[in-house]
Amino acid sequence: MKKFTNLLLKEIRELINKQLIISLVVMVLLFTMMGEMAKSEAKKAAATQKISVLDLDLSELSGNLIGQLGQMNFKIDRMENTDTETALGQARLGDSTLLVVIPAGFGESVGRLEKTEIQTYSFLRSFSLGNLRKTEVVKALISAVNNYISNDFLKRNLPDFEPENLKNPIKTREFVIVKEKTAEGSAAAISGFVYSQSIFVPLILMMIIIYSSQMVISAIAMEKQDKTLETLLTVPVKRTTIVSSKMLAAGLVGLLSALIYMIGFNFYMGGMMGDMNQAAAGAQLPKVIQELGLVLNTKGYAILGISLFLAILCALAMATVLGVLAEDFRSAQSLILPIMLLVMIPWFISFFGDVNTLSLPVKIFVLLIPFSHPFLASQNIMLKNYPAVLYGIIYMSVVFVALVVLAARIFSTDRVLTMKLRFGKKKAVF
Repeated sequence: MKKFTNLLLKEIRELINKQLIISLVVMVLLFTMMGEMAKSEAKKAAATQKISVLDLDLSELSGNLIGQLGQMNFKIDRMENTDTETALGQARLGDSTLLVVIPAGFGESVGRLEKTEIQTYSFLRSFSLGNLRKTEVVKALISAVNNYISNDFLKRNLPDFEPENLKNPIKTREFVIVKEKTAEGSAAAISGFVYSQSIFVPLILMMIIIYSSQMVISAIAMEKQDKTLETLLTVPVKRTTIVSSKMLAAGLVGLLSALIYMIGFNFYMGGMMGDMNQAAAGAQLPKVIQELGLVLNTKGYAILGISLFLAILCALAMATVLGVLAEDFRSAQSLILPIMLLVMIPWFISFFGDVNTLSLPVKIFVLLIPFSHPFLASQNIMLKNYPAVLYGIIYMSVVFVALVVLAARIFSTDRVLTMKLRFGKKKAVF
């Protein structure tokens, strides 16, 4: 055990260097700054919007309409005694988001229920996140105008009826069923909220797998290049101990790096999705999700942790075998590609598709990839589909054992020093 501990500490010291620490610190600071900027822009876009209004009609309806806009989070800058071109020039020099022109005869046309137009001129002064959100002001404005006009007409002509009941006589109550549980709520809203909360699991796993695998491959390649692996193999230590220490060290450093990365990424996502989560909380979605049982309890977290851990072990065992094929550090960089492809395929599917809707051959291919199962585990656990998660755990265990046996057999012979994968040739040279 002491020899294993010494080897493990040696591998960790070699993996954690100044370059790694500096890159992680810079990355967290960068994500934090990006998150704060996104949050600031979102607050600016959600603040009161200034719009300029040119009323060429001067009717009672147009006046009431402008007053209504003033009560809807719009700061009104009224332009009087001018024409459209002059108003455009004045608004362009100011800080208005858009200019609204109410044409002459607007009130009379609406009174006769004739189709009429209101001109809007949007000022795109940049294409930042905040400015793009400001373009939604036009949609909100038109919606407010149409709603006000229709309500005003219905109130004057049908005073005994509520305008909202006349425009939308049919109401809906949405219910969502998950297994045997039923709750009132929107299926789209619940799916979106659960998706936003579970987005971090695939990201964390993908980063740990790629980063840890790259460290294992690079470490073995550097030892072969510097001839230190030959010295290490002459030490009276079991080859399986050497293999295990390398995989465990890379896994621990990869887990630490991924954790630091996700702390920074969480700051970034907090700025991008803070208003979305706030809206979801306002709609009492968390309560509905609790009623449907779409949460991870202690048992669920334990099962998910086992699935994630086995996926990491499979990746490290695979990286150990690939690292032996590297001739030097430069060639090791390209050997991470097979693992990246095997990770990216299920990662994209978990984000944009459903493995259950794939054709049978494609579904079999995806499920044969060991990294597919932890990506699907969180959803299966929420849906209480435990057999699918259990089968994935068993399959990953078999793959891991097979890869460890293969890596141990390679390290137990001199092939660990002679195996090379030279690109441009048809096969590996032993």
